[in-house]
Amino acid sequence: MPNPGGSRRDRPAKPALSLQWIVAETIAIIRAEGLERATMRRVAQALDTGPASLYVYVANTAELHAAVLDELIASIEPKPGDWLARLESVLDAYAEVLFTYPGLARSALVLRPTGPHAVRLYDRVLGLLLEGGVAVQRAAWGVDLLLQHVTATAAEHSAAAPNEVDAPPDGAAQMDTLRRALRGADAAESPHVVAHADALLAGTPAQRQAWAIRALVQGIATTPTES
Repeated sequence: MPNPGGSRRDRPAKPALSLQWIVAETIAIIRAEGLERATMRRVAQALDTGPASLYVYVANTAELHAAVLDELIASIEPKPGDWLARLESVLDAYAEVLFTYPGLARSALVLRPTGPHAVRLYDRVLGLLLEGGVAVQRAAWGVDLLLQHVTATAAEHSAAAPNEVDAPPDGAAQMDTLRRALRGADAAESPHVVAHADALLAGTPAQRQAWAIRALVQGIATTPTES
């Protein structure tokens, strides 16, 4: 009986597996199903291959997610302006990637991306701090501080991705809970919170992030690295 699917030799050959193709398929899965579903097995299934084939390119799921993040930050470029405005634009663009892919924001707290685009991001931030006159050692330590701040902020405030397993409440829900807690505080127990609740809750997320970056940069520029 003829094979309705045709001979295997008649089917078009699959393209050769590559890290770029693996990363692209992983990004598609994260967008549709959430980071938790982007396992080695799930990605291999989407690529019509076995998980063992992926291990030639990435050692484990964490390394795969790090490669995804590295690809997503590849296009980050500073906007025109003085050195501080360009630094803020680079960090804002990095934050936008993490807010778009919230699972990666949380993973990035421990992933410590080290791909070529991550190194380039380090270089951009370091270069802008140096351009602003920050001493070399302070600037070198400041890169880590600024990127960790952006990553932690995005991880804290990101909404859960679709179908993400055991995801924390989204940022808006957490902010509403905090707002109610501060405004409902006991004046006898927390007099400063009650007196200054409006100040504690003032500002948009963008305004607060811009202020935080400037405050951190000022501290980086003036704080000695030796105790």
